[in-house]
Amino acid sequence: MMEEITEDRLCGKCKAACGLHSYDLRSIFTWRLLKTVVMGQVLSLLICGTAVSCEYLAVSGVRTPMLQSFLNYALLLLTYTFILCTRKGDSNILKMLKNKWWKYLLMGLADVEANYAVVKAYQFTTLTSVQLLDCFVIPVLMLLSRLFLKTRYRLVHFVAVAVCLLGVGAMVGADILAGRNEGSASNVILGDGLVLLSAVLYAVSNLCQEHTVKNQSRVEFLGMMGLFGTLISGVQLAVLETHEVAIRNWDGFIFMLFALYALCMYALYSFMPVVVKMTSATAVNLSLLTADLFSLFCGLFLFHYQFSALYIVSFIVITAGFILFNAFPTNSAPPPNRAESDDHTAASPSLHSLPAESQMVTAATAL
Repeated sequence: MMEEITEDRLCGKCKAACGLHSYDLRSIFTWRLLKTVVMGQVLSLLICGTAVSCEYLAVSGVRTPMLQSFLNYALLLLTYTFILCTRKGDSNILKMLKNKWWKYLLMGLADVEANYAVVKAYQFTTLTSVQLLDCFVIPVLMLLSRLFLKTRYRLVHFVAVAVCLLGVGAMVGADILAGRNEGSASNVILGDGLVLLSAVLYAVSNLCQEHTVKNQSRVEFLGMMGLFGTLISGVQLAVLETHEVAIRNWDGFIFMLFALYALCMYALYSFMPVVVKMTSATAVNLSLLTADLFSLFCGLFLFHYQFSALYIVSFIVITAGFILFNAFPTNSAPPPNRAESDDHTAASPSLHSLPAESQMVTAATAL
């Protein structure tokens, strides 16, 4: 009897340390969790769409990453920024810019430069390095969330992240066995540094996204991202890619690829805040780890990649880690009540028909 009591106490302490003591299976595996998993994989599929279009653009000799980003930001500008312009009172765009313009400028700058840095990294380092180092965004984001959003993670969340990273390791191992090590090795230190820089910038951008959509509104985040993203990417486009755009022989197929890329990115940016508000930016980044796998599965049919069973193992392991992370909520300060009502009043019927890291360029160029 005493042994059973001691064993129960030990189990109770372990459960309390992991954050499991107040949960049973019925409270963990809910429809909300299933919806979160499905929505996370929809984000990965959208990134896969950008990856396929990027691969075909690369085969066609098109090297205009900033133009591609500019099109996405311009679409956000034409929809969400326009909605902000039609608002009155404190929700009007001029009022927002007067009080918080510099915050949204930094957010847009971080997002644009994160996309550009990871694309440039492929000129200097290999695909394997990018896939491994890009995961650095997750611990950085967890640290920033703890410091600025006061999010408290439990032991089970760190275990879930470790499981997801093991899945990434299996994916990279499959790439090595299949002989897929695209990219360059002309300056590995510079390339790896650019990947780490992009991971930090993505973490900053994702942190700003989570704070804005949970405390303000999804439309405000997307409107400001469209405004400042368009301005910043437009300047860089004029400086860096004007010559490339001018000499390019444009045809209908190229235009179709640009349209596919822009629409997938627009849907990704529009849909991601919805998932972030339901979960967290960290959880979304964990779900995006499967984007490379979806791209590889498409590559098996479109680009004749070599199949490996490790890809299936990787997908299962990453998905299991994502489910584990979302099964147990983190502790953070609740957002103001007005954020909920702001979202409902901000979105028009046309926006509800649109599915609402920024890590899309990594998966897009990984093909």
